[in-house]
Amino acid sequence: MFEWSETDEMVRAAIREFIGKEIRPHVDELEHGDLPPYELLRKLFAAFGIDALASDTLKKILDKQRAREESGEQSSAKERGSTSLLGAGGQESLGVILCSELCGVSMGMLAAMGVSMGLGAATILARGTLAQKERWLPELVTMEKVAAWALTEPDSGSDAFGGMKSTVRRDGDGYVLNGQKTFITNGPYADTTVVYAKLDEGDGTPQRDRKVLLFVLDKGMDGFVQSKPMRKMGLHSSPTGELFFDNVKLGRDRLLGETEEHKGGDGRDSAKQGFVTERVGVAAMALGVINECQRLCVEYAKQRELWGKPIADFQLIQLKLAKMEVARINVQNMVFNTIERARAGKMPTLAEASAIKWYSSETATEVAMDAVQLFGGNGYMSEYRVEQLARDAKSLMIYAGSNEVQITQTAKGLLGQ
Repeated sequence: MFEWSETDEMVRAAIREFIGKEIRPHVDELEHGDLPPYELLRKLFAAFGIDALASDTLKKILDKQRAREESGEQSSAKERGSTSLLGAGGQESLGVILCSELCGVSMGMLAAMGVSMGLGAATILARGTLAQKERWLPELVTMEKVAAWALTEPDSGSDAFGGMKSTVRRDGDGYVLNGQKTFITNGPYADTTVVYAKLDEGDGTPQRDRKVLLFVLDKGMDGFVQSKPMRKMGLHSSPTGELFFDNVKLGRDRLLGETEEHKGGDGRDSAKQGFVTERVGVAAMALGVINECQRLCVEYAKQRELWGKPIADFQLIQLKLAKMEVARINVQNMVFNTIERARAGKMPTLAEASAIKWYSSETATEVAMDAVQLFGGNGYMSEYRVEQLARDAKSLMIYAGSNEVQITQTAKGLLGQ
């Protein structure tokens, strides 16, 4: 793949029209935290039939699993690892275009949708029993309900599992959960939350070495508290919060897979696939920022005059615009490569995904900061939007694991460590 197809461009035009009509007028409300993004996302899903597509895809997946279980047939490793609810059957570019176009206007909206669908719902799809999938997924895949994916803790950060302190202990046929999570996208409003916690068997096993289990919680459960949205530098349209667990009682039906010995390994293995999905997704998010910055800067450079001529005539301005074009080509090629690999059923390794995330996030941040500089004093004012793009772009260098960790994981992949 070296360019967008005619169908892709038609989809992009339709998405841009929807965004211009339904989302751009609400950007200030989204940025100020006055308007949670979920109703707009539901309207987007309905407008493009994404809800119907996801529902139909889910039904086929569940029908196939039900028939297989009734016949006693075992699922393959490939089937267990499949977590795609959108973009299947040669339509992988749909999700990428939607992602990049949203990120050019309101990256937080994409973060809210991506975590709910790509991490929350996808983890249940990959790890849950048939009954669990039937219980939670139908309302999640349409965005009728919102999911959160709770891994990060105050003292764990990039060392998500080593520093994890949230624990579950067995209690009869069920479990009791205690602990805290932080920086959780959709945390304040999530209807359904996938939670990672260490199993405390009371045998003195060091915290770092304990087994990681996954549970599904619903809003309003006794002992489960969801904080108000936290204030952030960027991604204002993505509600982020803390979660608190105080002796939350969980039946075995809330343990994903309903077994402590899951075929796909413990929770660490589940999260690794989530990391790959998040990190390659950052490239599409970065592309949206780069595209919008370039569009705004070209338009502004042609109109803004200095010493009697457009600033587009000055070589230093031309250098910034040319560097944006190089950035666009490089990141877009990474996105194209990822799409082609998805179509071939060969996702990047964790090391490759880390390299993609590192480069694309750093590049998008540089482009956005150059955009602010090109706009001068106007670039520092919120009405010109490039300052929002710069704030949002910076989050990509921290989001899905800080870039320092991406560098380490890229190198470890090369060294076979």
